[in-house]
Amino acid sequence: MDAFLKLAHERYSCRKIRGDRAVEHEKIEAIVEAALAAPTAVNLQAWRIWAIEDPDAMAKVVETSDFDYGGTAMLVLGVREDEAWVRKDDGWNLADLDGGIVGAHIVLAIQSLGLATTWIGKFHPDKLVERFPQMAGCRLVGLFPLGYAADDAKPAPRHEQNRGSEIVEWL
Repeated sequence: MDAFLKLAHERYSCRKIRGDRAVEHEKIEAIVEAALAAPTAVNLQAWRIWAIEDPDAMAKVVETSDFDYGGTAMLVLGVREDEAWVRKDDGWNLADLDGGIVGAHIVLAIQSLGLATTWIGKFHPDKLVERFPQMAGCRLVGLFPLGYAADDAKPAPRHEQNRGSEIVEWL
């Protein structure tokens, strides 16, 4: 199997991360580098990442979500509509699409480095901005806890399911 397809199939939303083994700073830098390589509309890069390694800052982030999967570091992803390319024909602002592309690069880079994560979308962005004012001006679209998968971590039951022919049409 092609290396990328293998990576894509192996990657899953890991909801059980070991809290006893810190992520190496170099690996976080590599993940950020992969995010920077993400192609965005007109390459405007209308997004921001906050890399969090400090335990006190991590605790503040975890307080803003209903979930804590045990990561020892965190990336927060935000998009800036005011900096994004807008399609003139219909006014479509591509900030969220750009954020999705960057997020995909992040999760695949994490997998390629032997780490685990899940894309947390259920959190309270207003509380994050209260704790981290530098995040103001962005729509916060994802939290990515970073760490090593726990020995008993496993994909959710629906991970292997796909709707295949229901959602793909060859013309």
